[in-house]
Amino acid sequence: MPQPTSEAARLFGERVRAERLRLGLSQDEVAHLAGMNVSNYGKIERGIGNPVLHTIVRLGAVLGSDPAAFVTGIGADTLPPVLETFSAVDYVREQRRRRSSR
Repeated sequence: MPQPTSEAARLFGERVRAERLRLGLSQDEVAHLAGMNVSNYGKIERGIGNPVLHTIVRLGAVLGSDPAAFVTGIGADTLPPVLETFSAVDYVREQRRRRSSR
């Protein structure tokens, strides 16, 4: 079975699953109500899917939850590592440096 794509995806899926179970709904029922394929919904719960904003909001509506509850406390430290990370300030500074050296 595939591993979650990140700790963020795992936490998000865990929270969605917990809410679905609290309501006594099946994956198929939630997927249908959200206008999703049940396979894609299952991937979200297992942390191997990466839902877009519209899907997050739709799941919140279907489950009667504030979508923010699914992502609260999930920060950059729960994302997969990247090769290089720049802040916006660093990026703009480097772009300006490169332009001025031409």
